[in-house]
Amino acid sequence: MPYVDGFVLAVPKANLEAYKEMARLGAQVWMEHGALSYVECLADDVPYGELTSFPRAVQAKDDEVVVFSWATYPDRAARDATMAKVMADPRLKSDPATMPFDGKRMIWGGFESFVAV
Repeated sequence: MPYVDGFVLAVPKANLEAYKEMARLGAQVWMEHGALSYVECLADDVPYGELTSFPRAVQAKDDEVVVFSWATYPDRAARDATMAKVMADPRLKSDPATMPFDGKRMIWGGFESFVAV
């Protein structure tokens, strides 16, 4: 069963094209370094919940769109090795001030699969 890294973040609509460009590069880098798959999704049906929701989780503002993404790996060890290579890849080095989203509001984590069809 694959190991999964998941990410949820808010991207200002004005920065969406810059984010998409960054995500395309990210997909290329992740795949080159060992990911089995890499997916980026824009929120389409994510209501603002009373207590919890995707928009609440990342404190999305009215002018932002929620992004949900994930990458898969054969196992945790492969993920750790891939992430070390990704983080060292010079193509992804950038100034946090020029990022097209607020990384402080990004949620991410690694997950072990227990059902996969």
